[in-house]
Amino acid sequence: MTSVSFSRDIPLRHTVDIFVAGGGPAGTAAAVTAARQGRDVFMAEGQSAFGGMGTLGLVPAFMRFTDGINFLAGGFGEELYERLKEMHAIADDRPDDSVSIHAENLKSVYDQMVKDSGAGFAFHTQLIEVELKNGRIRHAVCAGKSGLFAVQADVFIDATGDGDLCAWGGVPYEKGDEQGRMMPGTLCSLWAGVDWQAAFESRHLQEETLERAYRDGVFEVLDRHLPGMWKVGETMGGGNIGHTFGVDSTDERSLTEALLRGRELIRQYERYYKEYLPGYQNMTLAATGALLGVRESRRILGDYVLNLDDFHKRAVFEDEIGRYNYPVDLHAATPDAKDYDNFAREFKSLRYGKGESYGIPYRSLLPRGLENTLVAGRCVSTDRAMQGSLRVMPGCYITGQAAGMAAALAVEGKTGVRGVAIRELQQRLKNAGSYLPNF
Repeated sequence: MTSVSFSRDIPLRHTVDIFVAGGGPAGTAAAVTAARQGRDVFMAEGQSAFGGMGTLGLVPAFMRFTDGINFLAGGFGEELYERLKEMHAIADDRPDDSVSIHAENLKSVYDQMVKDSGAGFAFHTQLIEVELKNGRIRHAVCAGKSGLFAVQADVFIDATGDGDLCAWGGVPYEKGDEQGRMMPGTLCSLWAGVDWQAAFESRHLQEETLERAYRDGVFEVLDRHLPGMWKVGETMGGGNIGHTFGVDSTDERSLTEALLRGRELIRQYERYYKEYLPGYQNMTLAATGALLGVRESRRILGDYVLNLDDFHKRAVFEDEIGRYNYPVDLHAATPDAKDYDNFAREFKSLRYGKGESYGIPYRSLLPRGLENTLVAGRCVSTDRAMQGSLRVMPGCYITGQAAGMAAALAVEGKTGVRGVAIRELQQRLKNAGSYLPNF
């Protein structure tokens, strides 16, 4: 492979306390939390809005915010949820189950929370490299419409979802299962003209009609796993339908192929819904996501790797920064029937009852080898099973809020991220609304 040498001087545009890479659910929670602690924050978001999968990706639902009794995503997550309720912007009121998302209203809430916090930010701004010296990131290099520029900060937070900042900073990571296979992505979609009463009454037909539609030639591949359609308005449906198998979101070539495949699949599922399920005959495709819905990529290795044994034990940690309880939700890596059966078995068995949860240790937010960096969101330090639980949006609010608070404390105390006083961190998180029943 040929290569070129590229070197140039670029402006240092921002010198701040805390730099946040990525404005998805974890990044927004981190930036807002740190800014509310009086810290100077700059957040770089590569797309045109905050929220990532829930806004630009059109993922149609939040997974559970609570354990059926306690609001686990307390603080940032609960405030966001209550703001959406006040706007009448959620289609249901069951935070112990999935909660439908109206993407435009969610964008508005994120915008207001970030702006009110005083955090600095820019859209269409991509992190493209980091400058590292003696175990500390010194600068983040970003690319915007105006060109390349650098950001200098005391603490850096990786909320990219893919662990880009940490990986480029030399932190070890894992991807996928033993064979390197990762969960498939989904190009989510928005549909108009759904008759929801008829649709709800026909839900039991889905399993039997999927196989029949495949035999009838509707689908090129029999994918037995169909998460389905959520009600996001009186006649609007949010589709979490179709899997793009084999996608690697750390490779733009793979993402390109998956997006093209996702748009092909949308047409197959449109025919399926209209011809095989009552309630959808008159629906019209309104939009597909500007982002592919990605479930899995890098898992950054931290000082502690949260693991399946912790799930079984309902673990409690001395350095706990939150608790969560979503099931282990590992979508099958292939459309093979055996892989799907394994997914279905795990999703049914690896789940909690009401009031149960597992702890999330602060050490899972500490990337190995970096002294001034935290990681939050989908790519925190877990094994694959626990990533399948903690990856969803309320889980990202928990880790993002903790990372933002810890970063603020590290700046305030002039310590590295490992010098943060855990009890002080826990107390401030509790003051902000975090669910920490053991402390």
